[in-house]
Amino acid sequence: MDIFHNITQIVSPVLLGIYIISILVVVVYTVLENRNPVKTISWVLVLILLPVIGFVFFIFFGQNFRKEKIIARKGLRNHDALSNLAHEQITRLSESEIFENPLIDEKRSLITLLLNNSSAVVTIGNNVEVLQNGKTTFEAIIKALESATSFIHLEYYIFAEDEIGGIIKDIIKRKAAEGVEVRLIVDDVGSWELKKPFFKEMWDAGIQAYSFLQVRFPNLTSKVNYRNHRKIIVIDGHIGFLGGINIADRYMNGSAEYGIWRDTHLKIEGDAVNTLQTVFLTDWFFVSQTEIHDRKYFPVKSPVGHKMVQIVASGPDSDWPAIMMGIFQAIGAAKKYVYIATPYFMPSESVLLALKTAALGGVDVRIIIPERSDAFVTLLSSRSFIREMLEADVKFYFYQKGFLHSKVMIVDDVVSVIGSANMDFRSFEQNFEVTAFIFDDETSLNLKGDFMDDLNHSRPIYLEEWSKRPVIEKTKESFARLVSPLL
Repeated sequence: MDIFHNITQIVSPVLLGIYIISILVVVVYTVLENRNPVKTISWVLVLILLPVIGFVFFIFFGQNFRKEKIIARKGLRNHDALSNLAHEQITRLSESEIFENPLIDEKRSLITLLLNNSSAVVTIGNNVEVLQNGKTTFEAIIKALESATSFIHLEYYIFAEDEIGGIIKDIIKRKAAEGVEVRLIVDDVGSWELKKPFFKEMWDAGIQAYSFLQVRFPNLTSKVNYRNHRKIIVIDGHIGFLGGINIADRYMNGSAEYGIWRDTHLKIEGDAVNTLQTVFLTDWFFVSQTEIHDRKYFPVKSPVGHKMVQIVASGPDSDWPAIMMGIFQAIGAAKKYVYIATPYFMPSESVLLALKTAALGGVDVRIIIPERSDAFVTLLSSRSFIREMLEADVKFYFYQKGFLHSKVMIVDDVVSVIGSANMDFRSFEQNFEVTAFIFDDETSLNLKGDFMDDLNHSRPIYLEEWSKRPVIEKTKESFARLVSPLL
């Protein structure tokens, strides 16, 4: 017993010393990375207040790999061609006919920003169809998949092996048997329930299928925090889909717990599909180490409409948080209104300030979030922002009819923003996302009508009522806001 006691006396101080030194190293490392101050403070508190657990949590979730570029895009022919075209468009903007519309001319700085920060080339002559909710979206997707004659490219955060997943799987297997090239990317975390037999079934059917950024110990530490949240389909280079709807039954049928799944998706035809294709093929190179740049994947198109679109991709592979910057610029330039529907509201400090500034400046700012959510901590964190929004004259609403999963912003009857990105830290800074910025009054007015319909199924939140809530609720929300940047 004396020997054991002596060993304990020696080892404990040694272990304690090692732990303290490790914590100090991590704290210094976090501070020197010049991260968002909120994130830095949150990590420091977690490390100090949760010994051992906080350290392990940091190892798995806290490392920032943006500077190392998880995907190196430069040097890929498709990406370089897109960059060159974007630079050419920047030099020609002053003489471009796209600004003949005075409404679009007012958004010239936003268009230029997206060209500069993400090579989001300006495409005109597009047709854009807004698809509301799962039934309409999957009907359009199935019809388009059935029409494929050359290739089908799919990229999804969630691909479930349920009823709708089985329908999509059967179609792409049949198409592969007909000689259509089929490529599939699913996120390894979002589609965690897909097991090896699924991928074997795909490959046996002639479908090239990969999971994105696989999370397997001991590689977990560098990858679990950067997820591919994109939802992309490209068919024959002529039809593209993107938006908020994953391939799972709940997007079609809702759920017993949350009710209907209110969501928004896009079907695009025209040159914007080429940009969407480039995003997919960049991710394809990452998962397969195969660069695809054959012209058949970028067919020449005649104009199929008159809508102007910029497809914006951002993530740990991009030099700038392009989608966040675009949203910030669109809000800052708003003159009449900014309407936002989002399932999670945890904006960056810059976007938060832009929203407050716009509302205090007389712009009609309205935000809808769900009253019930599939993410408890995220819901609490979202609610922590409501009081300061209301104090700045931002109008806030809770959607009642089901779970609001739409990611939509409409500005001034001319700019519509629809894609996979939520109004939160993770989408802005960590996830791989893709979003369409549409410059078209018809699309904006249609989406505005849908937004007003959603307002009819929402209840407004008033400052006096919100301020009188129990202290325990406010406390839980404050703590959730503190830890939310880490999740």
